Amino acid sequence: MIHSAIAFLSLLLATAPTPAVVGKPAPDFKAVDETGKTWELAQLKGQAVVLEWTNPGCPFVVRHYSADTMEKLAVALGAKDVVWLAVNSTRSNTPDDTRKWKSEQGFAYPTLQDADGAIGHAYGARTTPHMYVIDGEGVLRYAGAIDDDPDGESATPVNYVDNGVKALLAGASPDPSETKPYGCSVKYK
Repeated sequence: MIHSAIAFLSLLLATAPTPAVVGKPAPDFKAVDETGKTWELAQLKGQAVVLEWTNPGCPFVVRHYSADTMEKLAVALGAKDVVWLAVNSTRSNTPDDTRKWKSEQGFAYPTLQDADGAIGHAYGARTTPHMYVIDGEGVLRYAGAIDDDPDGESATPVNYVDNGVKALLAGASPDPSETKPYGCSVKYK
C-alpha cells in the first residue's frame, strides 16, 4: 500500500507542470478573453507584458479596484506600449461574469478566461492578485505582489510592478525580481 502511494505521488510530481521561473522564458499560452479574442504570448514578442491574476470576489482585488490601482497603472504603462492582461483562473468564472465586472469597474484591458486553470498552473499563480512581468523577449522578469502593502494601510506603497516595468524599459532588471504575493487563493477547478 505504501509503495502504491509513493508511486502515485511520483507520477503526479513527474506530470505536474513546473511553475514559471524568473529569468527563464515565460510559459506560452493561448487563451480567449471575455470578448472571444484569442491572445498568445508568442504574438506579443517585442512588448513588455504584465499578467495580473484576478478574481472579483476577492477582497484584496476589490480593494485594489476600488482604489484604481490596476486600472491607473495599466493605462500609464499602456501609454509606453506595455500590454496588460488580467487572467481569471477561478473555476466558476464565465465570459458573462467578466463582462459584467468590467462594466461595473470601468476598465478596458482584456481578461483571459482560464476556468480550467491551465495558465494559472503553468505560471504557479497562487493568489489574486498575483503579478508577473515579462520582457519583450518573452522572459519572465518579475513575479509576486503588486506592492509592499498587503493591508492597504501605507500612504506611500512601493509598487513592484510599476518599478519592474520601468526598470525593463530602461534596460535594467527589476529589483526585486521576486516578492511574496498576497491576496486570496486562486479558486482552481
